[in-house]
Amino acid sequence: MIFKRVGEDRPYPDHGLRPKDWSSLPPRQVRLDELVTTKGTLDLNALLDEDSTFYGDLFAHVVEWKGDMYLEDGLHRALRAALQQRSVLHARVLVVD
Repeated sequence: MIFKRVGEDRPYPDHGLRPKDWSSLPPRQVRLDELVTTKGTLDLNALLDEDSTFYGDLFAHVVEWKGDMYLEDGLHRALRAALQQRSVLHARVLVVD
């Protein structure tokens, strides 16, 4: 299994960050097998949206909540890393209490 779990939603509370706000968080390495996805499928419309990290931020967005790390944005980057047989991904991590 590439990810810890494949999820379909965001179980954590709304953090209020807009896509541009994530740039204030420093990127760090995150293991793919520690991530829980918040999307079960890769949606090309979402991928090509102007707020997508595909065009904007170079790093995936991860929310750490209750001991789990949720991949909020950057599923395409995580899958690319897995296909290249890498076990880590560079991401901006927001810790939510």
